[in-house]
Amino acid sequence: MDPRSIALLEFPLVRARLAEKTQFPPSRRLAETLEPSNDPVVVARSLDETDQTRALLSDRPGVGVGAVHDIGPAVERAARGGRLDAEQFLQIADTLDATARLQTSLADDRRPLLNELARELHGLPAIRSTLARSFDPVGELLDTASPRLGGLRAAVRVAYDRLKRRLDALVGSELGNALQDPIVTLRNGRYVVPVKSEARSRVKGIVHDASGSGATLFIEPLVAVELGNAWREAQIAEQEEVGRILDELSALVAANAVALRETLDALARFDFWAAKASLAADLDGTRAETASRPEVVLLGARHPGLAGRVIPTDIRLGDGYTALVVTGPNTGGKTVTLRTLGLLSLMHQAGLHVPAEAGSRLPIFRDVYADIGDEQSIAQSLSTFSGHLRSITRIVEAAGPATLVLLDELGAGTDPTEGSALAQALLDHFIKAGALIAATTHYAELKAYAHTTGGARNASVEFDLETLSPTYKLTIGLPGGSQAFAIAERLGLAPDIVADARSRLSENQRAFEETLARIRETEGETSEALERARAAEARAAEALRTANEDRLRARRERDDAVRAARAEAEVLVDTIRDEVKATRRALERETVTAPSLDAAIARAEAQLGRLVDAPADESEQPVVVEVPHVWRLGELARSRTAGWEGRITALEKNDTRATLEAGEMRVSVATEDLDPVFESAPPPDPDRAIGNIARIGRPGARDRGNGIGAMQLQRSRSVASSLDIRGARVEEALDALDRYLDDAGLAGLDQVVVIHGLGTGALRDALRTRAGSHPLVTSTRPGERGEGGDGATIIKL
Repeated sequence: MDPRSIALLEFPLVRARLAEKTQFPPSRRLAETLEPSNDPVVVARSLDETDQTRALLSDRPGVGVGAVHDIGPAVERAARGGRLDAEQFLQIADTLDATARLQTSLADDRRPLLNELARELHGLPAIRSTLARSFDPVGELLDTASPRLGGLRAAVRVAYDRLKRRLDALVGSELGNALQDPIVTLRNGRYVVPVKSEARSRVKGIVHDASGSGATLFIEPLVAVELGNAWREAQIAEQEEVGRILDELSALVAANAVALRETLDALARFDFWAAKASLAADLDGTRAETASRPEVVLLGARHPGLAGRVIPTDIRLGDGYTALVVTGPNTGGKTVTLRTLGLLSLMHQAGLHVPAEAGSRLPIFRDVYADIGDEQSIAQSLSTFSGHLRSITRIVEAAGPATLVLLDELGAGTDPTEGSALAQALLDHFIKAGALIAATTHYAELKAYAHTTGGARNASVEFDLETLSPTYKLTIGLPGGSQAFAIAERLGLAPDIVADARSRLSENQRAFEETLARIRETEGETSEALERARAAEARAAEALRTANEDRLRARRERDDAVRAARAEAEVLVDTIRDEVKATRRALERETVTAPSLDAAIARAEAQLGRLVDAPADESEQPVVVEVPHVWRLGELARSRTAGWEGRITALEKNDTRATLEAGEMRVSVATEDLDPVFESAPPPDPDRAIGNIARIGRPGARDRGNGIGAMQLQRSRSVASSLDIRGARVEEALDALDRYLDDAGLAGLDQVVVIHGLGTGALRDALRTRAGSHPLVTSTRPGERGEGGDGATIIKL
């Protein structure tokens, strides 16, 4: 975008303010090089960065990059094979610690850009633990930095102690009169004693230095040379080990250079995003909506460079008109309006929140051009008019669709007649070129032009004549006056001079001013009506939004209730199905009793009752639960498709097919095609057992016959319809059969099944013989397919 206009609109000041909010050099460089973009995708992502980071910092204000450093030079030095120093390692350790904390803060964040950035942060725990083990907080290598370093340092200390003790002994007694002073000092890295020059022969050793006067020689005594050599060798060994450790750690950094570069880049970007969020909070900014067409709507806009109490203004451009002609007195705020419009457009396209109210809209301009301020240049022999015209010529060549043009004091600096004509021609050109244009002027002819041209609109800035100060309120649709005479009077200019000036206006000029006054009055009323209409529209939109939210909330509550009811119904149905399966398994074993069957039915009915009795939401349909019928041998059934009716004599294929028997005919039918046929219960007969219970699902019903019927009913509830004696000895089996047949006869059962298994046949034959001779038995027969085959005997009573 046009760099000259960016500078004129003071975007660099916003950039500098943003840079001050960064924490370390890489993010500061990002802020200092921030430029507006005309790519909608780039702008949208940059605005998302500001949005999401601002929301994060609002939720968790303490999140930040912390004590990070610009470790880029250190990483590059290590990557080239160089050795890093202790301070650089400490900076890397601090940066990785801060990275780990930030990574933890962002790891569970659901905002996509922050979550994506968290994946680019590498805490590198191996490097962190190694550096923590190697350096203390001030950067000194610890003895734990390597297995050898501690031992080498201990050797240095031992050698030093030996050397120091020997020298102290020499100074204290052996060389007392030969010394200038009884001290041990250091020269060229060696410990020496100050010997008088005349006593040189008394002290054998190496002379390392002499005083300026020559009266003192600094001699390393010969007896201490070996000890000094041992101390120096220990120091060299320690230094070599330190160098080896630093080289090893530098190689570790170099091996992780790619991850460290990516981490540093991610830290810089997060800090830059945080700076954008902080600036937005300082400006009380909002994210302007990105308009899909060239239309500007700035509500309560404020110039970010103004200090103190800033009066917000509304700026609209592009809705029915593409040129805005702003008029009004000097110092009334016309130029501030242009700068606000241009700067906020640049901020929006740089991904920054703008100081305006919610509901503001800005398009993505291809470019923004501005000609604001005095272009006079003595060095280039340019007058004010020539300087402006040179800038405008450049803008004319570049302006077109999706561009914003801002021109201050259009046509000024030359003859008013020619200047106003040139200004009208320029406005016509920009309108035809498809650009959005805002211009300030004092020319009355331009006010008339804006009133009569379809693509242009007048606007004025208000001025308080009582206080002689601008209100900075922009009124669109009304032309403004320069208020020269009124301001002159308020400032104390002689009234006769002001009156004389008024009289010098031509009749046409006075008529023109009167016409403009009537236009202001008319358009003022229109603007008030429009504002009332807009307010009503806003209230209607708010009411509609509230109604939609209520409707959506009611729908969500209804859907939640339906889901909860459906889930509860599914649980209940699953429970019933489990009961049915358990009862079916018991029936297959022929061990079910009437009390257990009644209990199963009661549990199923209780579960169904929970569905029937539960209060239903008015918007829900009643839940219909189909309980599968459990078919049993001997039950009457009818085929829905073929009309066959008979008694079930066999169940096969996991109870999916049944054999119906009617007289001499048998038919195999799918159980899902069967409907139960309920037999009407005969009247109570005291001389006949009532048989099996004929009703299911009417708890509490009782046989109202005589005492024998009641006894049979009670007995039938405790006698199973089958007897399983597999594995019993013949004598025990026969005794059990006699007792079971007596109980079954007393219970009024018509038929029972005795399960004895196949085996050798001895138990089967004995049972059938005993049953055939029993007085309650009318007939016996082997079981058929589906009844246990020859491993069971069917006994009719």
